[in-house]
Amino acid sequence: MTDPLFAPVELTPPDIAPYRRGNTGIDHVTSLTADEPGPHVVLNALVHGNEISGAIALDALFRMGVRPRRGRLSLVFANTAAYRLFDRQNPYASRFIDEDFNRIWSPELLDGRRDSVELRRARQLRPVYESADLLLDLHSMTADTAPLTLCGQTGRGRDLALGLRYPAWIVADGGHAGGRRLIDYGAFAETEGCRTAILVECGQHWRAETAAVALESCLRLLLGLEILDPDLAGPRLKTRTDPQRIVAVTDAVTADSEHFRFTAPFVGMEVIGRAGTTIGWDGDRSIRTPYDDCVLIMPARRVKAGQTAVRLGRIVG
Repeated sequence: MTDPLFAPVELTPPDIAPYRRGNTGIDHVTSLTADEPGPHVVLNALVHGNEISGAIALDALFRMGVRPRRGRLSLVFANTAAYRLFDRQNPYASRFIDEDFNRIWSPELLDGRRDSVELRRARQLRPVYESADLLLDLHSMTADTAPLTLCGQTGRGRDLALGLRYPAWIVADGGHAGGRRLIDYGAFAETEGCRTAILVECGQHWRAETAAVALESCLRLLLGLEILDPDLAGPRLKTRTDPQRIVAVTDAVTADSEHFRFTAPFVGMEVIGRAGTTIGWDGDRSIRTPYDDCVLIMPARRVKAGQTAVRLGRIVG
């Protein structure tokens, strides 16, 4: 198995300079409005500057001449400062400049006095996200994990993920202790309401198929909302037959030492049949599954003390 930390970069990052000026007064944000009323849908790429599949998908939509049949469609390239530093010889270095753009989405940070490249950009983009009825955030993963959708903890997020009919895996979780994600920001995460955000992990960072999944996710969302002409989207969609499965995250395994190791080269979404199965060691401490049919979610490739090594989930639907 190829170590994903050294996997070849099959994707070519697109030139997004032609989209810098956009039409909103915010760099790299373009909004297209139809005559017929409808929801404001935001397609969001480059929350992490090295996750280029989302940028490829948005570039493809621009080249297709996509325009909404109803409502408003906004295409956003988020952390463009980090993206400008992307180097295929060192592709992990451009994940962010100062801090993770996907851990700063709380009013305390956005309204606070602390400064960083990512916070400045988040404050610029905040009005766009706050005006969205639906947001699709495009990401990719280090490991060669099957594509999955993170739907947060709201029923409407779960319904939106099911409505796409792909990816097959849907993960319902509450985010990260290290900071709030964009899909957990404000009204997106409120129990009541209608504003909804989901995050699609489209596959391994550098695989060509990952960019295809990113574009397909966008098309499926727009087609399902009757925002996109079916004649434009249909020929680009694959026939998907795998049933969707919903996994609720129940536990996060945090490493206590620098000597954490897994018992096998897990890539994520493995289903461990028996409760009590050892999946790793943290020094001398055995890490065991707490129940039957336990799903391993996005295990870390390099585990550091104090960080999440893996999340555990139960199949609920």
